[in-house]
Amino acid sequence: MDGQAVPTVDDDGPGIPEADRERVFDRFVRLDDARDRDDGGSGLGLAIVADIARAHGGTAAVEGGSRFVVRLPELKTS
Repeated sequence: MDGQAVPTVDDDGPGIPEADRERVFDRFVRLDDARDRDDGGSGLGLAIVADIARAHGGTAAVEGGSRFVVRLPELKTS
């Protein structure tokens, strides 16, 4: 795909509101107030994904509310 690797993950949940689609990649963000660290994680997973993507010259985003897309430049091999 135009020199990019594009892994995607589709979530079958209710989706992420448009206003939160950037914020969800920040550290310690959990959109569901009912979750706590014992039941719902620390809010670091998507932040780590975004950091790794950026470190490799790529991006991480939410598209359509429930699709997570990582775009990475393809490796050039000789």
